[in-house]
Amino acid sequence: MSDDHSLRVYDSILGLLSSEENPTPLVRLNHVSPFQYTQVYAKLEWYNPFGAVKDRVANNLILDAEEQGLLQPGKKLVEATSGNTGIGLAMIGNQKGYALRTPLSKAIPLEKRTVLRFFGTDVHELDDSLCPMPGAPEGAIAKARETAATDDDFEILDQYINESNPGAHYRTTGPEIWRQTQGKVTHFVAGLGTCGTITGTGRFLKEQNGDIKVLGACPVEGHDIPGVRSQRQLQQTELYHPDEYDGEIEIDNREAYDLCLRLNREESIIAGPSSGMALAAAFKLIPDEPGNVVVVIFPDNIFKYASSVIRHFPDLAPPEATEATSSGPSKDEQFLAEMLENLKNPHDTVKVKDLNGLLDSGDRPTLVDIRLPEHFSESHLPGSINIPQDDLGGRIGELPEDRDAPIVTVCNIGKFSKHATLYLKSKGYRNVRSAKGGLNEWVRKGLPVESGNAD
Repeated sequence: MSDDHSLRVYDSILGLLSSEENPTPLVRLNHVSPFQYTQVYAKLEWYNPFGAVKDRVANNLILDAEEQGLLQPGKKLVEATSGNTGIGLAMIGNQKGYALRTPLSKAIPLEKRTVLRFFGTDVHELDDSLCPMPGAPEGAIAKARETAATDDDFEILDQYINESNPGAHYRTTGPEIWRQTQGKVTHFVAGLGTCGTITGTGRFLKEQNGDIKVLGACPVEGHDIPGVRSQRQLQQTELYHPDEYDGEIEIDNREAYDLCLRLNREESIIAGPSSGMALAAAFKLIPDEPGNVVVVIFPDNIFKYASSVIRHFPDLAPPEATEATSSGPSKDEQFLAEMLENLKNPHDTVKVKDLNGLLDSGDRPTLVDIRLPEHFSESHLPGSINIPQDDLGGRIGELPEDRDAPIVTVCNIGKFSKHATLYLKSKGYRNVRSAKGGLNEWVRKGLPVESGNAD
């Protein structure tokens, strides 16, 4: 048999990949929309064969690499991912004979990390940000590029710079939407991650009708919405082309997760948190006018995000979960979390540009890099000393005797350095601050680094 979309009969699972002839569904929202006249449709991307919009990208990345002669059976892929691209690459690779290695953040939901391993992926977990950042020396993207550069067995497709990413949506998502709406679409809305979806789809739709509005949704800084990037993070994304979009807006965690919950309960649409974020943006950016036909990308379903759901809706934890999980954090955990949150104030953190100025001043602080020695040796701030976080208690003697001496703690992304700052304050050091954004932010600002082992 050959592939037959009308009968839903296929020679292999890859026949289910979406296209203009085999589109993912558009479903009108009838209950959560605040509009009287504007029609809003959700494009349900978990109907792709491996469960997400990124299946389109994974397939196009591989097809283009094959056409260029970069891939042959037996070749290994290495790709940084926030989960969904990795899943697509793993499953398509399983069909075509390409093994996958993926460095990724420990902040990515446990469900995705577990499933990637289940699919046969070689997963390397890192202390990176939720969505990988270009330029971070110990980040997932840098590790993937380093692997491809130093090991001929590996090929990197690099979704963060590869035009095959938006090309996937130009070839498939855009034509599907145009055909499904019979050319009546007036607004297209997508979350901003690698920006392949909004860029590729937007380019196609505007070629059909230049009046179509292309709108982007991004999370606030410090968000907990996997697969998307904050405004600051977007500045490092080569496929981000704001001059091609008609508007953008930030959405916070609460708005995204609350609307995600409503979609599941009121529309019976099993959308994930980034779908709630994109829909919230549509409601804020689009006027209620007759003739408006809005299409919003819903990237994947809720089943990959049980651990995220419990963080935002602790009352939904199952009865068999531990008391701490089912009833929310303990009082001690809440107290610690509040103290760490308080450390975000400007008195207990220092911006890297301000820190760089202090290094050449008479008030130069002691820089304490709390990462593991192997990470420190690869790259660190000039003049810093390496005391891993777990060793701080036994190596206090290496710090200045003067408890008023300035100290700045440093980690990869500014998360664990806050723990170290709090610990040193408990030891009586009164002038301790955490480097905001950590080494990753230092590198993004183009500031100098050193390499070599700790003394």
